[in-house]
Amino acid sequence: MINRVLIRLKIIQLVYAYYQNGSKNLDSAEKELLFSLSKAYDLYNYLLMLMVAVTNYAQKRIEAAKSKLIPSAEELYPNMKFVENKFIAQLEINKQLCDFISNQKRSWDNDGDFIKSLYEKITASDIYKDYMSSEEQSYEADRELWRKLYKTFVFNNEELDALLEEQSLYWNDDKEVVDTFVLKTIKRFDEKNGANQSLLPEFKDEEDKDFACRLFRRSILNSDYYRHLISENTRNWDFDRVAFMDVIIMQCALAEILSFPNIPISVSLNEYVDIAKMYSTAKSGAFVNGTLDGIVNQLKKDGKLMKN
Repeated sequence: MINRVLIRLKIIQLVYAYYQNGSKNLDSAEKELLFSLSKAYDLYNYLLMLMVAVTNYAQKRIEAAKSKLIPSAEELYPNMKFVENKFIAQLEINKQLCDFISNQKRSWDNDGDFIKSLYEKITASDIYKDYMSSEEQSYEADRELWRKLYKTFVFNNEELDALLEEQSLYWNDDKEVVDTFVLKTIKRFDEKNGANQSLLPEFKDEEDKDFACRLFRRSILNSDYYRHLISENTRNWDFDRVAFMDVIIMQCALAEILSFPNIPISVSLNEYVDIAKMYSTAKSGAFVNGTLDGIVNQLKKDGKLMKN
């Protein structure tokens, strides 16, 4: 699940923190990186649990309505389509998700106000109303409902973002990337797999985990060389006035370009320029792009960089 987009972002955050931390213990910093990545995987599972929590809340609403002293006919005989959603029923018994819940002792039980708010937004939507009024009764339709609901109400949800930030500082910048993994997981679910449906693994393979550790260490251990290259290509600037985050981003970018010949330079450049646009100053994207492009061209000219 943890892809290189998320790995790069985490490394930049941890390299930045490394220089802010007086101890500067590289081994401890690397452990912090791996722990931070594992927390992103926790968020992935936690967001899968959210869909089950909303459905269970809907079930409790139905049961409470039936228990009224004088329930209406609609309350006595409600439309059960939402709470009997086949995709959610499969997700709720998923062995990997159940193991996560058991091991991490996590639940949405303490966030009842948010679950209620999310449920009410969902039930007021045309997506929900169209689904409930449709005569189609299929696993595919049930799965598609939650793909639409997640994309509409969980993506870009400021109330949820604030709630997650309160629960873990590690989740500050993770959700946008993790959301894409949740949507991918919904799409991958197949009814025939039942409780054994595979969730996305924490790392695609050992190569990605190795990429994270190597890139982190190279970014720091070779920092003097990378900063020399940056300084040489920003002669019209006072290096001390270059935004520190820009320096860190370029430092990590150069570590990747010079240490991983299997990754095309254009891919590395685009990734770090995008990070600069999102997480540094308004002008950082163009500045980082121009500086790195100049360094790459000079390294090629000097024969120190052979890849394309």
